[in-house]
Amino acid sequence: MAQVPQRFFDALAVRTWCGLSLRALGRAREEIDAINVYPVADGDTGTNLYLTLESAVAAVEAVFAAHELDDGAPEAADGPSLAETVGAMAHGALIGARGNSGTILAQLLRGMAQVLTARSESAHTEGPGLRLALRNAAESARQAVAHPVEGTVLTVASAAADAADDAEGDCAEVARAAYEGARAALAATPAQLPVLERAGVVDAGGHGLVTVLGALVETFTGQAPGPGAATVAHARVERREGVPPEASPVPGDEALAGECAVAEADRHDEPAFEVIYLLEAEDAAVTRLRQRLDALGDSLVVVGGDGLWNVHVHVDDAGAAVEAGVEAGRPHRIRITHFGHGDAHTAGTGRPPRERSRRAVVAVVPGEGLAGLYAEAGATTLLARPGEPPASGELVQAVRRAHAHEVVLLPNDAELRHTAAAAAEQARAEGVRVALIPTRSAVQGIAALAVHEPERRFDEDVVAMTSAAGATRYAEVTVAEHRSWTTAGICQAGDVLGLIDGDVAVIGADVAEVAATVLDRMLSAGGELVTLVLGDEAPGTVTEHLEARVREAYLAVDTVVHRGGRQGALLLVGVE
Repeated sequence: MAQVPQRFFDALAVRTWCGLSLRALGRAREEIDAINVYPVADGDTGTNLYLTLESAVAAVEAVFAAHELDDGAPEAADGPSLAETVGAMAHGALIGARGNSGTILAQLLRGMAQVLTARSESAHTEGPGLRLALRNAAESARQAVAHPVEGTVLTVASAAADAADDAEGDCAEVARAAYEGARAALAATPAQLPVLERAGVVDAGGHGLVTVLGALVETFTGQAPGPGAATVAHARVERREGVPPEASPVPGDEALAGECAVAEADRHDEPAFEVIYLLEAEDAAVTRLRQRLDALGDSLVVVGGDGLWNVHVHVDDAGAAVEAGVEAGRPHRIRITHFGHGDAHTAGTGRPPRERSRRAVVAVVPGEGLAGLYAEAGATTLLARPGEPPASGELVQAVRRAHAHEVVLLPNDAELRHTAAAAAEQARAEGVRVALIPTRSAVQGIAALAVHEPERRFDEDVVAMTSAAGATRYAEVTVAEHRSWTTAGICQAGDVLGLIDGDVAVIGADVAEVAATVLDRMLSAGGELVTLVLGDEAPGTVTEHLEARVREAYLAVDTVVHRGGRQGALLLVGVE
């Protein structure tokens, strides 16, 4: 269906652009992941860009919800301003930025927002304002990177800004010129960066930016531009030294895996960890932090301002990178990812490679308590902090860490379905047999893990675990962060919400009462075992109250209680 074109760059155009960009990145995510060979071939650039923009979209939608807009139908005067909307977009991207390319995308959006906010005397901007915004975006992103490299997303952003500078006319003309300039620059990236030329691919981050700019064109024209970025991404790259073009791989071919292996072999001396965190700090402290982190590692990108920053760096000493943040200010949402080429570092040391186990379970868990429970049951765990879902690259690293021929993957979150599927595909390409069980909650994962038998045939084990997870209804009790519409009515910030199978079923003021109502509704359909996972912020008496209720009202139903730690939800409930 054709998109209704926007005439100006106003609040509604920002909302439209963000939504179209997220959908476009969702379609292109796997392809972008597949061509990710620089700066680290960890296959998650597309996913990181998607998650970064997803955070921006959520922030924009929250602004519109606060103004009680109905799909933009009310008059513009009733809705958010351009400054409010682009400010939310930039802030959302900043706090949700993932990976190297996601962090740079956040700074690109912030650079645009700086110009558009400064022009806040108007409810919208036209072609000249969009040109200035694209120029500031490219320049601010380049300044945020400690050592800019040509042939990357920075090159593509600069080319987009250059092309926009030469464009005359309205926002549609400027956007179209920026997109075409970016496409041409993307196609040229292999000639600028040897690792891209060896792999026969274009820059993954640049491909993502072209995708976002394509959505900008669609915002103002109503039609997606063509040919799309995918055409450029699949262009074959001629090699040097007389290798014919026919030998060049395209993303997704088995040949690409071989090229990535060559790239991996060249990376023995590269840092082992990616460290990302949000940082509350003053500008002067951040200047000193940049210098210290630059000495510790590479791929340093620090974006943000006004007291809040997103820090990204590749290092061998992850602890030192975090300590540097502590000295500069208050770091939080700390994320440390091992790149998984540690085995390459041990080459020549005389240590024999660790033998692969037959089968392993890899699970994403929301809190430290559950991580311990899963680990005791023999699972390899990946801890997901509240509001910080892991990227596909992190899941792939967890699969590698499990070091098994066969892996059962438990995402334990409905929102991780696509991310887990991408990780499973990448692991399969590396020769690991992976089965993805679509668990939507950690309590479903507990049920699946309880029937796991490594000595059983793989298919039989997967069927049994899937059946156990599917037979477990799940719920959670949490606190509303803001006023919003739900399936149970309107909730206010601070209300206690009871969600059953992902939908809000109960709204109340008391945690114990809401939890009891949720449990009654779940057990009304029958059940044999109730699993309660208590979060750190929940009242300690809740589980005692629920256990007593089950004993008194439901005969032959057992109850098991676990401590979940900092799991986000106050309480997780499973009924088998």
